[in-house]
Formats: sequence, C-alpha cells, structure tokens
Amino acid sequence: MIYIFHFLLLTVAITLIAPNHPLQTAFAFSLLGYLAVLKLIPRVSDSFIKIGLKGKDLSKPHQPTLPETMGLVSAITYLILMIFLIPFVFFKYLVSFTNDDALTSSTYQKQFAAISDNNLFPHNKLAEYLSAILCLQSTTLLGLFDDLFDIRWRHKFFLPAIASLPLLIVYYVDFSVTSVVIPPFLMKGWGSQIFLVINFFIDGVNRMVEGLSGLKFMTRESTLITSPPLLDLGIFYYIYMSAISIFSPNSINILAGINGLEVGQSIILAVILLLNDFCYLVSTSISQAAHDSHLFSAIFLIPFIGVSVALLQYNWWPARCFVGDTYCYFSGMVFAIVGICGHFSKTLLIFLLPQIINFVYGLPQLFHVVPCPRHRMPRFNKTDGLMYPSYGSLDKPNKVSSGLLTILSTLRLVDLQQEEGENKTTTLRFSNLTIINLTLVWLGPLREDTLCLVILVAQLLIGVSMIALRHTVGPWLFGYDNLSWGVK
Repeated sequence: MIYIFHFLLLTVAITLIAPNHPLQTAFAFSLLGYLAVLKLIPRVSDSFIKIGLKGKDLSKPHQPTLPETMGLVSAITYLILMIFLIPFVFFKYLVSFTNDDALTSSTYQKQFAAISDNNLFPHNKLAEYLSAILCLQSTTLLGLFDDLFDIRWRHKFFLPAIASLPLLIVYYVDFSVTSVVIPPFLMKGWGSQIFLVINFFIDGVNRMVEGLSGLKFMTRESTLITSPPLLDLGIFYYIYMSAISIFSPNSINILAGINGLEVGQSIILAVILLLNDFCYLVSTSISQAAHDSHLFSAIFLIPFIGVSVALLQYNWWPARCFVGDTYCYFSGMVFAIVGICGHFSKTLLIFLLPQIINFVYGLPQLFHVVPCPRHRMPRFNKTDGLMYPSYGSLDKPNKVSSGLLTILSTLRLVDLQQEEGENKTTTLRFSNLTIINLTLVWLGPLREDTLCLVILVAQLLIGVSMIALRHTVGPWLFGYDNLSWGVK
C-alpha cells in the first residue's frame, strides 16, 4: 500500500511541474525531495555507521546505536533540487531573441509571451538565488566538519558569518537598503534628541568606513522628521544581517537533544514563515518588489519542508537516526537566507522568539557564570521511561552565581537543590538552563515524544501569534506597513 501511495505522489509531482508557475513547481519539487530523502536514508544509514558517523540514543532503555548526520541527506537533496529549479523560476529570462533563425525566434517569442504575466523573477534575482545556494553549500560543509571533528563552540560560532558573505555582497550590489522604521512615539520628547545622537554616531562610523574602504554603505540620509521616521544604519545593518546568519543556525543547534526537536522546530518555523509570505502573495495591493521578495522566500521554503518532513519520519520518537549538527546549521541558514533575501530580516526575529528565549535563558551557562556541562539534554529514567530535568552542580558558590540561581528559583525558572557534602560543604544543584529542562520543571516528568510535542505546539502558537501581531499591532506601532491590512 505504501508503495502505491509513493507512486501516486511521484505522479502528482511530475504532473505539477510547469515553467510558468514557480510556486506550483516548488511544491512539485518538495514532493520529489520528500520521496528522495525517504528512500535514501535507509539505504545510506549502514554506510554512515561504517565510517563512524553514529551515536547512542541515551534516552532509550537499551541505548541503541543510530546513524548520525542524516541531515546531510536532506541538505544535499535540497541543494540539488534548488539547482534544478532554476530554469523553472527564471525561464522567461533564459530565452534569447538574437537568433537569426526566424522560426526559432518566433518560438522563443511565443514562449516568452505565454508566461509574460506570471511575475517570474527578473534576471538580476539569479545572482541572489545563486549566492543563497553557495551560502547553503558552505554552511552544510561547516555542519559536516562539526559532525566529523566535533569543533569547539568558540571556533565554530562565527563561521556562519563567513558562509553568508556571498549573500551580503549580492545584497549590497543589488538591493542595499539599510534604513529601518522608527516607531513615531519614540521620537517624542527626549526620544528625538537621543535618535539624533544615535544618527550622528552612525553617520560618523559610516563615513570612517567609507574613507577606509571606498565603499558607501549608507544608501540614503536618515529622515527622522518624516512619517514614518527612518534611520539609515549603513554598515551596522550588514553587521546585523551577519549576526542573523550566526544566530539562526546556532539557535537551532542549542535547542536540541531529544528525538524530533531539531527537525520539528525547523518545520514549524518554515510553515510560519511560509504563512507570512502568503499574507503578501495573496494581497493585490503590495508592490512588485515586495511580491518578488516573498515569492523568493516561499520558493526556498517549500522544498525545504518536503526534505525535512521525510527526515522527521526517521528522527521522530523512537528515532531511527540522528540529524547531526549538519541539519541544524543547514536549516538555520535557510531561515537566515529567506529573511535577508525576502527583506524581512527584522520580522524574522519575532518568529525566532522561542529560540531567542532559549538562548537568553541559557546565557549564564553559555558564559560560564554557572557551570555548563558538555551536554544539557534532559535525563532519561529507565524505570518509568520518562524524561526528567538534568542538573548542573555549583561546587564553589559565589555571590554572583548563587544569587542568580536564587533569583531564578524564586521566579520558578530553575529547580534548585542543596546537597551537604562530607566536609560540611554545600553543593548547589540546578536544572540546566534550557527550555527543554524548564518544561520538565514546570510540567513534571514526560515521555520524550510528549515533551517534544509540547515544545513544538508552543513554537507554533507563538509563531501564529507573532504573524497576527506583525500585521495588526505592528502597523499601529510603526505607523506604516507594506501590507494592506494595516496603516499605510
């Protein structure tokens, strides 16, 4: 029966492929990617184990050995799909009208005319598209090297920024918009003076950078007295986009440790971003530039969902494979790319709110204010098969660390326990600072799949809420929105 279903999916995918319908073709490629990953993972799993890409699932009674780095299969399949998708997305700009053969020219003219009103991308978008693929290739290699050589955090943390350089260069050449909207209420009273000082500082730094490099990063004068007020960040906007390319892959990697969570949260995020894109694509009153930007984002997200859903089927509890850091970096960079190329990199942050909360919550451990173990995944109890919070130990408490843990304990953000040693020394045990452990502190022991579902449902609810806020409260707050729902 399953083979008949897969054959039907393949038939539907092939039928849907059409050069003048980019979203439809992207969906067809998503189905092809789903089927490819679904068939490839069982066939390559043994090979991955043989070369040492394997790990024990510590959250199972018998700790089975599973193939690691299966996210590489999804990443490579996705990259191949995106390369083959190029002619279907840029078709009408790949034809030539300079051929002397009248019949050939007539054929090209008919091809062009047949799809001239379908809003396919102009040719300058191809550079952006190819730079995105190059960025993903570099990031996938980074994830693979991490899985192979277990690179330390301090060495690999900033590497995604290097991988994103082709993307930022094309952004500079093609788009180069670096201004942000300031909420009008912040310009009242002392606020206007503060932003004038900020603008003076930004302008000074940008002039210095321009003098040293010969590159002009500010694309317009800041217009703080207009409605809406605009602040041109110049070089700081590129630093911000680089920071997004660092944070997004690492945030997926930090919120991990149980079956299905890395892939599950990535699928939820992709669906949320796709819903946001369709808010624009179904609107009849947005600009062509906004339409193209969100169409670009949707075309990258739809095949990503296909290859990820297939991977989730093998990674869901009880997992038959691990996705590895390769998938975390790959998926995180997909979100950074659509945020930058879709020109909603600021909006992207509100959809990454659970990842931001997890990162901020874990900062005391990440910066070693309190001890941080190598792995902070929850503890599995073989007796009842449930997950419990894992704990770190503070053997030598000081005023800062013990005070911080006491505050967190008072706010019910950590489970704090005291143990008396043989030499009358006190050891503080605290639940590790991740929202996975915090969920267990609040809800009590849970089965691994239930724990994962709770976090994924929270991610989905927050994401849908952020879409509503973005297009309702956002326009009211900023006095402007490029979507027709809000204030113009």
